[in-house]
Amino acid sequence: MPDASRIAVLGLGAMGLPMAAHLAAEFPVTVFDIDAARRARLVESGAAEASTPAKAVENADVVLLAVRDQQQVEDALFGPDGAAAALRPGAVVVLTSTVGPEAARSTAARLAELDAHLVDAPVSGGPARAGAGDLLIVLSGTEHALGVARPALDRLASTLTEIGHEPGDAQGLKAINQLLAGVHIAAAAEAVAMARALGLDPATVIDALSKGAAGSFMLSDRGPRMVEAYDQGAEVRSRLDIFVKDMGIVTDIAKQAHVPTPLAATAQQLYLLGERAGLGDSDDSSVVTVLSPKDQQP
Repeated sequence: MPDASRIAVLGLGAMGLPMAAHLAAEFPVTVFDIDAARRARLVESGAAEASTPAKAVENADVVLLAVRDQQQVEDALFGPDGAAAALRPGAVVVLTSTVGPEAARSTAARLAELDAHLVDAPVSGGPARAGAGDLLIVLSGTEHALGVARPALDRLASTLTEIGHEPGDAQGLKAINQLLAGVHIAAAAEAVAMARALGLDPATVIDALSKGAAGSFMLSDRGPRMVEAYDQGAEVRSRLDIFVKDMGIVTDIAKQAHVPTPLAATAQQLYLLGERAGLGDSDDSSVVTVLSPKDQQP
């Protein structure tokens, strides 16, 4: 077991829970989530549990934040019983959530006032890869902070990419990733909707196109789940409202940078339509049903 690597994980959702379980197999880990049942699942995996974020981080060298958005970051760190005030001097907070560059920079500044450091480390890969230590993680932070966090990050990732030394740099790269992913899912949804309208078997269309120049990871991954969305409903692996949040971050960054992103803006509207249709907590592949409703006959 690595020396002096006591880890706290705050947030045991779709990504936090498998990351915490994978870390607990090698490090001493303490977890917090508002859901006691999720904490109990991690205790079964060898972790300790805490009843508040503050108690979870009392002896931690590294604090992994795995929450949904910046409001939850604020709550976990600076809210009632928040972690920030209980951090050890020199502790490193690893921000794995996608919140945008400005939010990461402001969080880092507030932590610095408490003699704590932030590593900006948004993750990609999904829950299955999180549980296998096969994530793609982009990093930015000081050399010292990255050094403290690296043993935990090495455990979680198959690919680590350092993009800069300032918190917010990694968020910028993650936003570009989400721009591409969000547009590709929207394009796959249009393709599946068109296949359905033409009376073609969407599964056959997806299989054929995935092998050629029109193929993409999202067509191969989300396409079959779009077919499931019409049948029994797709298993929720990535919630649609995550892309509502992330495409909002993308378009906000583009506006600030004066970069036209017409495709990203259009994709954002599609996810908003899906959320308005009540699909926010459904798998993001279900956005196809906005373009071609389940009860609409080809």
